[in-house]
Amino acid sequence: MAQSGNEAFVTLATNDTYVVGSLVLGESLRRVGTQKKLVVMITKEVSEAFRNNLQNVFDDVHVVDLLSSEDFKNLQLLGRPDLHVTFTKLHCWNLTQYSKCVFLDADTLVLQNVDELFEKEELSAAPDPGWPDCFNSGVFVYTPNVETYKSLMRFASTQGTFDGGDQGLLNLYFNEWPTKDIKKHLPFIYNVVSQAFYSYLPAFRQFKQNVKIVHFIGAIKPWQHPYSSSTRTVTPLPHSGHDAEFLQRWWDIFTSSVQPKFDPSAHLDSMPEGLIGQLASLGFDHDGNRAAMDDFQKLPPLLFLSPILPSNLWPLDFLPDLGFKTLVHFLKY
Repeated sequence: MAQSGNEAFVTLATNDTYVVGSLVLGESLRRVGTQKKLVVMITKEVSEAFRNNLQNVFDDVHVVDLLSSEDFKNLQLLGRPDLHVTFTKLHCWNLTQYSKCVFLDADTLVLQNVDELFEKEELSAAPDPGWPDCFNSGVFVYTPNVETYKSLMRFASTQGTFDGGDQGLLNLYFNEWPTKDIKKHLPFIYNVVSQAFYSYLPAFRQFKQNVKIVHFIGAIKPWQHPYSSSTRTVTPLPHSGHDAEFLQRWWDIFTSSVQPKFDPSAHLDSMPEGLIGQLASLGFDHDGNRAAMDDFQKLPPLLFLSPILPSNLWPLDFLPDLGFKTLVHFLKY
């Protein structure tokens, strides 16, 4: 793995499900030939099996404590109560073994080499299309510093966040970003959020080939879209706002470089609790309908966005690689 200096791309996985996103992100950075180190912060909720997979992709797997904003009221306004754990991202400022870092959310995908971002200063980020005077915190350049971390934590305890997540907090803390230094405004191509495709389609068509980082924002993530193992294509769920071509690139990396490294023969009880980890490892070598239903009930809530929904939404050829044909058979009776 070729690297330069002590600069790093950093991401975060607070559970096994987001480990899958982190693995695809890491592989995408390797594919575009980054010369920087790759770091993933994880919490104790990440299982040992997935930690081993992360070590094959990232140079540093760093365990951090889970932080929560507990601002459920504002998160409900966003329709994303799951974002309360995103404060854990603030631990990235403690990675002082690196001189400069670029943070990337685990639901981003790097399409072209972006090592030039390390020429930028803290805090450099792209505008959020929903309110362009705020930056989107899914991609940002920063300088690790323990004092900055402590200051952010004090600020969080006294000022809080206007959206319940880290983006509201960071925009309040770095409140001069909109006006002070335009050089810290990254071009949109470094954080193209999915829903923006439909707000200005002519620009998207014109500049799509220039996109360097795509960000799959929203409650539906790339790993939740139906994928056909026979045609090797993904079908975007309605109203997700995700571009089919970018989703296809995510799944191409997942199926070629990430999924093959999961152990499909391991028993469910010994496997991680993450969505794709279980899907890739369901063996269906148990006896009787009850065993299959027991396995099904152990799957996380997100799985209810799954092939058991109407077949016109989830093509049945999505099922073979994920081990669901037998399960669906049992559910019918």
